Amino acid sequence: MPLFSSDRERRLWIWTAVVVAAIYSTLGLARSLVEHLGNDFVSVWLFLLGCLLVLLTVVTQGLKVRPGGAEIAVALGVAAAYLLILVRMSVPTERSHLVEYGVVAVFIHEALTERKRQGRRVPVPALLAIAAASLVGVIDEGIQKLIPSRVFDPVDILFNVLAAVMAVTASLALRRARRWGASVVGPAMGPEE
Repeated sequence: MPLFSSDRERRLWIWTAVVVAAIYSTLGLARSLVEHLGNDFVSVWLFLLGCLLVLLTVVTQGLKVRPGGAEIAVALGVAAAYLLILVRMSVPTERSHLVEYGVVAVFIHEALTERKRQGRRVPVPALLAIAAASLVGVIDEGIQKLIPSRVFDPVDILFNVLAAVMAVTASLALRRARRWGASVVGPAMGPEE
């Protein structure tokens, strides 16, 4: 039996690996960037870049078909919730955790959902995705403990878990809105969670 259930699943795992590698590769550079470019520059541009990354992830993974009214309403609600949380966070690194681990969680969730859709046994893809993304965050913090210029922070682990929960919940809400819209207009979509 092949490792991946489809080409789409393989691509999703590759994208997951790319994002995780990008997160881990910046562990030694983050403090240097802030010192060199200034906290305001880094926080503003990295925040905007992160928002763009989340937007691209949602668009490429969540909006494969023309969205209906319910899906647009849910998407606007999710965007408003993220915006409120991101604006209220005072520390730029907290914002980056929501973006980074939200993207990781969405890719993992999509890969697991695709695997299940292809007939493989995947119990509760949403919970597995949250657990896997959270584990990536725990490893991130563990690596930071080994780097002299970085600090292990259990609060960051909580932000990573929060990011995973928010992203997967948003993904499920969009999927349910899409199914609801499809059931009102036409035949229902297949099981995806």
